[in-house]
Amino acid sequence: MNTIAHTIAHMLLQIGAVTLRPQQPFTWTSGIKSPIYCDNRLTMAFPQVRDLIAAEFSNRINCEWGLVDVIAGTATAGIPHAAFVAQKMCLPMAYIRSSAKGHGKENMIEGLIRPGQRVVVIEDLISTGGSSVKAAQAVRDAGAEVVGVAAIFTYGFEKATQTFADAGIPLRTLTSYDTLLEIAVEKGYIRQEELNLLAAWRTNPENWPA
Repeated sequence: MNTIAHTIAHMLLQIGAVTLRPQQPFTWTSGIKSPIYCDNRLTMAFPQVRDLIAAEFSNRINCEWGLVDVIAGTATAGIPHAAFVAQKMCLPMAYIRSSAKGHGKENMIEGLIRPGQRVVVIEDLISTGGSSVKAAQAVRDAGAEVVGVAAIFTYGFEKATQTFADAGIPLRTLTSYDTLLEIAVEKGYIRQEELNLLAAWRTNPENWPA
């Protein structure tokens, strides 16, 4: 077990960007009880981690989508990673607000995205996929083509899969909940017997624990 996905998952656990706590779950703002908390903003504080993430984003973009014109980050957590990737690939960078400004030009997109350009949207985390698709739609509304969304981590919810499929937007992630659980067991972050509990959450988070 030595893939980039496993390496990134291990790094996220090591730096505390991801915390697994099946016996003392977190409570999300939605009220959902969750055995996992993910804060990929912490990667900004670790140059080796953020550089590996930027390098892998760049590799994926080149392999999956070829030549692109703009790297666009979602506000706020996707912005630094978009900047790192754009710098590495020598490409223009923009970012997409969650809603249009209430003053000035009332922009939703900051930076420059021109009609006809090929754009990759960078996210830090995929949960339901709704905010990512909203950001991608803003790029489409500007007349550009969203060739895909790239994210560091996904919970792997079926709802997100459906959301991206309905929008016709390819999604690629550097690592995932399933991969994280493999590493977490191997490295001793959780016990083998906790796996079923963690897997059950991903299948039915609204009614977890049963």
